[in-house]
Amino acid sequence: MTSSKHKITVGRLKSRPQFLAVREGEKRKGPLFLLEVLDRKDETHGPRAGFTVTKKHGNAVERNRMRRRLKEAVRLSAGFAMKPGHDYVIVARRDLLTAPFEQIKTSLCDRIENRQKAKRPAKAGSRDE
Repeated sequence: MTSSKHKITVGRLKSRPQFLAVREGEKRKGPLFLLEVLDRKDETHGPRAGFTVTKKHGNAVERNRMRRRLKEAVRLSAGFAMKPGHDYVIVARRDLLTAPFEQIKTSLCDRIENRQKAKRPAKAGSRDE
């Protein structure tokens, strides 16, 4: 083996009811994508991932490129962070198309592990953003 980590195979969400079920779970927002997470409470099965790119984010070529970038980021690094028995839906945002690939991988792993970027401290007298 080339890596000390064992390869985790991430299953795929394929049907509309599976995607809709994940919408009831937790939402983790980011600048490149929205990550929706649902705990199926079934540790015996591996994680599953689904990818969504809406038509407002470009033509078919651009949408497919965004989807391929997300799939590759999951395959290379984020799959290790995904927990068994969880479903993940990654909803792409337009900035995903031009973002550096390393940033996509890092951001995806951070969101999966539920690490948010440090928020800017609120200014005195202003409400939380």
